[in-house]
Amino acid sequence: MKIAVTSASGQLGAAIVKALIQEIGKENVVAIARTASKAEHLGVEVRKGDYNSREDFNAALKGIDKVLLVSGMDDPRKRIPQHRNVIEAAKQNGVQKIVYTSIVGDAENTAFSPVVQSNRQTEEDVRNSGLDFVIGRNGIYIEPDLEYIDTYVKEGGIINCAADGKCSYTSREELGYAYAQMLLNDSLNGETLNLVGKPITQSQLAEAINQVFGTELSFTSISVEEYKKERQAALGDFIGTVIAGIYEGIRSGANDVPSDFEKAAGRAHKSPLEMIERYQNHNQE
Repeated sequence: MKIAVTSASGQLGAAIVKALIQEIGKENVVAIARTASKAEHLGVEVRKGDYNSREDFNAALKGIDKVLLVSGMDDPRKRIPQHRNVIEAAKQNGVQKIVYTSIVGDAENTAFSPVVQSNRQTEEDVRNSGLDFVIGRNGIYIEPDLEYIDTYVKEGGIINCAADGKCSYTSREELGYAYAQMLLNDSLNGETLNLVGKPITQSQLAEAINQVFGTELSFTSISVEEYKKERQAALGDFIGTVIAGIYEGIRSGANDVPSDFEKAAGRAHKSPLEMIERYQNHNQE
C-alpha cells in the first residue's frame, strides 16, 4: 500500500509522515510538497505537488492507494479550488481513500469564520467525491503559545480576548498520530471526527506553562475590538484579523467541543500538561 501526504514540508504534514513511517515503513509513504527539496529530510519518496496545479497532482498521485489532504494556508477563497485539484486528481488516479485535515470553529460569527467556511466546503467536496473518506477537525495547536513564551514573559503575561472561554488544545504530534491511524483504520471511513484534547481556559493554560517552564504568567482578557487592533498592528490586517477571530471563537465557546480523538487514534489524547512537557523535552534534545 502506498499512502501520500500533501504539504509534507509543513509542520503538520511532516508530523503525519513521521507517524506513518512508524506504522508502515518508509517504503510505503510518499511525501508531496510544493518545493520537493523541503521534504527530502523526511527520508521517503518525495513528489512535487503545488495546490494550484491539477497537473502536479495528476502525476503525484499515480500509484497511490490513500491520500492525506492537509488543508492549505492560502486565502480562504483560493483554498476551495486548490483542494479540488487534489480531490479530482485522486479520483482520476483511482485513489481509494482520502483523509482531510479540517478545523474546529464557528463558521458564521467571527473574523476566523471565512477560514472555517472554506474548510466546510472542502469537507462537502470530500464527502461527495465518491471515494472512501475520513475528515478530522483539528483543534487549536498548543505549540504557537509555547513558541511565544519569551514574548509573554516580556509582556507580563498572556493577553487576548478569550475571556473565560475554553479551548480544546491539541498538538501537531498528537494529530500526526491520529491521522496515521485514520488513514490505516478503514472502520472509521465516513466519519467526521473532532481531534481535540481537554478544554481549558487561558488562565489554566498560563498555570500549566508556569508549572513546566517555571514562569509566572497570568492571563488578562481585553475586548475583541482592542485585541483585533493590536494584532493587526503587530501582524498586518489579514493575519491579525484571523488571529483575533480565533480568540473571539474561544471566547464564544466555538473551541469547546466534544473530543473524538480516542475513537480516531485508539488512545486517549495527551493532557495539556503532557503536551507542554513533551514540547519542552523535544526542545532540550
